[in-house]
Amino acid sequence: MTAASPSRPAADATIPDASIPDAREPDAPVHDVPGTDVDLPPAPTLSAAGDLLRALAAPVRIAIVLQLRSSPRCVHELVDALAVTQPLISQHLRVLKSAGVVRGERRGREVVYRLVDHHLAHIVLDAVEHAGEEA
Repeated sequence: MTAASPSRPAADATIPDASIPDAREPDAPVHDVPGTDVDLPPAPTLSAAGDLLRALAAPVRIAIVLQLRSSPRCVHELVDALAVTQPLISQHLRVLKSAGVVRGERRGREVVYRLVDHHLAHIVLDAVEHAGEEA
């Protein structure tokens, strides 16, 4: 264990900071953060947004959202379009479904997936466009 310098606490020290949303009570609104003039949403809303972004944070899931923005697709269509295995597509669809990004509708032996909200496609498109600008 290393000693902390006077200007820096030890790495394992926990110092709550009320200006950091995670350091507040879970349901407390996150307003009037020192040094800003922006009203932030309540902490649960920020947490839900973080969960949504984590659900989108995989290249295969990004590709699935991009495929679904044009039309609903069944699993085998996603497998063909993305050239990945069916179990991998199904695993990623489960993550997206549990995050509320996609929903499935059974049609006979197949399940057709569609985006729940097309705002999500805009988030993904903006992220892809931004990443392309930096490349």
